[in-house]
Amino acid sequence: MRVLVAKPGLDSHDRGAKVVARAYRDAGMEVVYTGLHQTPEEIVEAAIQEDVDVVALSILSGAHTTLVPRVAELLRAQGADDVLLLVGGIIPEDDIPAMLEAGAAGAFGPGSDLDEIVEFTRSNLRRRGA
Repeated sequence: MRVLVAKPGLDSHDRGAKVVARAYRDAGMEVVYTGLHQTPEEIVEAAIQEDVDVVALSILSGAHTTLVPRVAELLRAQGADDVLLLVGGIIPEDDIPAMLEAGAAGAFGPGSDLDEIVEFTRSNLRRRGA
């Protein structure tokens, strides 16, 4: 399983993204980390080039309502709608339904259990046949 961990937008705090990336790595997944300040276009381009199964966005800036739908839209436009899209960070509970409707398979807030994130990812990939 290949996972792209990405930090879209102007958010400069990447500790959580690195912790999640490490959890995926420790679970035996191959991880690609894009670094800070990525545009949705750059994230999707990297996802296509790296042939990933998962795009995991880490967003703390509050721009999730704009960034998640855009990444989902670009993945679909590239024919990569089989890529599992996840979002984590500061996502208010009230915004989670909109994230799921926009195309994210799951949304994880602060304090989410890393084992649960990994298992959620694995089980969703199995359902998709990856």
